[in-house]
Amino acid sequence: MEPLFGFLLGLILAVASSVQNNCTCVTNKWTICAQDASGSCTCTLVGSNHKLDCPTLTSKYLLMKAENPLKEKRFWGCPRGLLDNDGIYNDCEDSGIFKARQCNQTDTCWCVNTAGVRRTEKADKSLSCGELVRTSCIYTELKHKKSSAFNVPDVANALKPLFESYKLHPKYIAAVKYDSPFIQIHLNQKDFEKSRCDVDIADVACYFEKDVKDDSFHYNSTLTVSVNGDALILKKIRIYYVDEKPPEFCMRQLVAGVSAVVTVVILAAGLGIAVLVILRWLRTRKYEKVEIKEMGEIKAPSLQLP
Repeated sequence: MEPLFGFLLGLILAVASSVQNNCTCVTNKWTICAQDASGSCTCTLVGSNHKLDCPTLTSKYLLMKAENPLKEKRFWGCPRGLLDNDGIYNDCEDSGIFKARQCNQTDTCWCVNTAGVRRTEKADKSLSCGELVRTSCIYTELKHKKSSAFNVPDVANALKPLFESYKLHPKYIAAVKYDSPFIQIHLNQKDFEKSRCDVDIADVACYFEKDVKDDSFHYNSTLTVSVNGDALILKKIRIYYVDEKPPEFCMRQLVAGVSAVVTVVILAAGLGIAVLVILRWLRTRKYEKVEIKEMGEIKAPSLQLP
């Protein structure tokens, strides 16, 4: 417990000192910044010695790595591992991008795209991913608190500057669709279009998601969007990633699902046929009893004739 307390205390003191000297990283609050003798401000990522270029967005992997250092140590005992929906990310390049293959502590591996999203079935360490496939399209779906409906152009005009504040060039904002209270934002960034100076749309989506959830990566920042002076309060965000190459999931899960459906249909059909047969048998038996009774009534008087 003492090392954890010491880490927290050191982080608080470092942040307080950097704020006092106006040396902060506006695009990433998970940093420790310090001024040298010449007055230059240098910021490094919490939990590592990775130096950041603060005017630009931090990569998604580094954001995840910095956000959860205490959680990693406290729950999983892996100083580099980060819990995600599909496992623990612990492999990245020196530049901060994901490695194509990710593995967890049980020697289970899978391939990811540039957004860190799994795109293959899970396998053992013999899995070869080949290349890091680029996420070229991102669809963001969300809602706003329904105070009143807005005009579609007004919503688009309010949201596009927000994405430009993430340093994203307007040409990568393919479309903003609105059907109150639902909003869909389509980002499109092909590999040949992206220059070294452009931010990645996966990083932009990561920042935007955290801002909508009121857990911003920005230093001392709160998401504020207004449409013609009325607040546009965003909520319930979902992000879908589309890669330049199709995912490589095998058919095992699909076959299992289809087999289960077929089994249920066969059982239901068999049960229906059995019920029909039983009902037909009961109806036939009833008719036979009635016919026998009627035959007995016809034969009985004939026996009394001289």
